[in-house]
Amino acid sequence: MSLRSTGASPERRAVLIGLIGEGVTPSLTPPMHEREGARHGMPYVYRTIDLDPAEATPDAVEGLLASAQRLGFDGLNITHPIKQTILPLLDELSPAARRVGAVNTVVFDGGRRIGHNTDVTGFGQAFDEAIGAGPHGTVVLVGAGGAGAAVATALAERDIAELVIVDLDARRAGELASAVDAASRPSVRAAAPDALAAELAAADGVVNATPFGMAAHPGTAFDPALLEPRLWVADIVYRPVETALLAEAAARGCRVMPGLGMAMGQAADAFEIFTGETADRRAMLADLRDLVAAEAAAASADSRRLHRREEEQ
Repeated sequence: MSLRSTGASPERRAVLIGLIGEGVTPSLTPPMHEREGARHGMPYVYRTIDLDPAEATPDAVEGLLASAQRLGFDGLNITHPIKQTILPLLDELSPAARRVGAVNTVVFDGGRRIGHNTDVTGFGQAFDEAIGAGPHGTVVLVGAGGAGAAVATALAERDIAELVIVDLDARRAGELASAVDAASRPSVRAAAPDALAAELAAADGVVNATPFGMAAHPGTAFDPALLEPRLWVADIVYRPVETALLAEAAARGCRVMPGLGMAMGQAADAFEIFTGETADRRAMLADLRDLVAAEAAAASADSRRLHRREEEQ
């Protein structure tokens, strides 16, 4: 971080960050970053830029990038649906962003736009802590979208024998498997959704990289009855912390990995890229737990108030 003179004592330059994507207004990323900035004693401002679907075009995204640079933003986080749209609009990609073919973090550096992907590192660090160093045998990945691509890239860098990618879009699963297999140590292949039961029967672990489990997408991406106690089960969804899939998995005796670790890890990595300072990951994880709990409590209170009004009518 640079310092500027105020005449009396040095003062930290304010950091201005934004999050661009559809439906990002309720995101917990801004308060996570701002709380971490406060711990470092820096003025840290994080704003959301909610996209209309019509704005998810290369021309519109280019306009937003140019405006952010002109307004003095230090960087941006990028989410659905422009993680890949933004690629040709950048000057440079980090190795992780290049491997996964998607960007979730952009830094403005001397007029240059540098893209990173902290989803890859965030999942990888969370996986190592929750599941361990391996070997991990065969892993089934359900979901081949942007998040799935990051998870596949992180898994391919770890000690697994085989990665099997399943998606309702067979073409997308095949393309991701081919892209990851070309640069990875384990064998990587795609499988059809109707083969999932057989794949899980032969697997050691499974990762849900679909939106199923979120409040807006209730349920599970596949039938939890397919889970056996020997499997470990990971979910990238973290709101709620215990998804329907993880609740079922735990009830069946499976070891589980919630999405909180990945969410914190990608935010901490982005904070370090933006500021050049080391994030307090333990404190950021505690912040995230508090924010999710407060959100759940507020939603529960709203539900109770609505129920009482309905009873009174």
